[in-house]
Amino acid sequence: MQRLRPISIVACCLLWTANAHAQISLTPPAADAPKPAAKPATQPHTLAKKPAAAPAPKPAATSAPAVTVVPTPPPDDPNVDLVYGLYQRGMYKSAFNLASMRAVAGDTKAMTMLGELYANALGVKRDFAKAADWYKRAADAGDREAMFALAMLRLEGRGGAPNREEAVKLLASSAKLGNPKAAYNLALLYLDGQTLPQDVKRAAELLRQAADAGNPEAQYALATFYKEGTGVPKDIDKAVRLLQAAALADNVDAEVEYAIALYNGTGTPKNEAGAVALLSKAARQNSAIAQNRLARVLVTGQGVPMDKVEGLKWHLIAKTAGKGDPMLDDELARLSPEDRAKAEAGARKWLGSPVLTPR
Repeated sequence: MQRLRPISIVACCLLWTANAHAQISLTPPAADAPKPAAKPATQPHTLAKKPAAAPAPKPAATSAPAVTVVPTPPPDDPNVDLVYGLYQRGMYKSAFNLASMRAVAGDTKAMTMLGELYANALGVKRDFAKAADWYKRAADAGDREAMFALAMLRLEGRGGAPNREEAVKLLASSAKLGNPKAAYNLALLYLDGQTLPQDVKRAAELLRQAADAGNPEAQYALATFYKEGTGVPKDIDKAVRLLQAAALADNVDAEVEYAIALYNGTGTPKNEAGAVALLSKAARQNSAIAQNRLARVLVTGQGVPMDKVEGLKWHLIAKTAGKGDPMLDDELARLSPEDRAKAEAGARKWLGSPVLTPR
């Protein structure tokens, strides 16, 4: 019976860059050449997302990354709810106008909203200095979201000179007020060992705080700690439960890891069909590792009806992202010309390219 190889995750600090997905360092499949762990970035990413009703367009590759903080208005303040409602519906100019009036009256949530709008050029020209000013006013008034957002700006040196010491204090204050994003990013700084002395146990505590609050990135990171015994006693059962929670929240890396655990019956009852379904989901979310694992199970027919054409389509797609696999290359070479043409056509259609250019 084929076993899927789990992803070995290097427990190192990988700070989030703005408008980029979290990347925990992954050891590639056995067929791939080992690569060193990724070097920590210098710009932690905020974890809040834009409202689904009005997704912001993806910035061009050369555009400046923006801090994203979605203020959570208290339900008993109809004025703040109105500002937030306008923001949710993408009516940024109206949200800006109303928030400006509310901020002058001392409304801290409106101040945070102004910082958000200035930082992300929503309804107003991007101005990090003004964003930092409004975030600071709200942070001084005790708003945890503003503290977090201002910390991100201070780390990145936007809206003023970089100030990592101030950023750490802001993250700590925000985390103390229960902000899971702040706890997660502060944990990364403790792992990095540059801004703060490296302390994996403190990092684990902060990750647990964020994970308990439902932060999927923290759940995934803490799962790797339990899996490898980093800063916590090794506990595969806890690791798998955290992977499951993060996977249910659509964390792609967790989907892959949890699928592998299900496939192999590691820390959870064996469920090959469920594993393949998760791998398929992650593959369609452009996880090259999932694409490689899905290709293997489809080609071998383990846990799913054998479909070499579909499996090798995913193999070709994974190769373009650098996830080669000699075993699957051999299977591709043995396909009939007609089936190989189908696999290549499927890969080209997925990639939106007339030519396959594997790395």
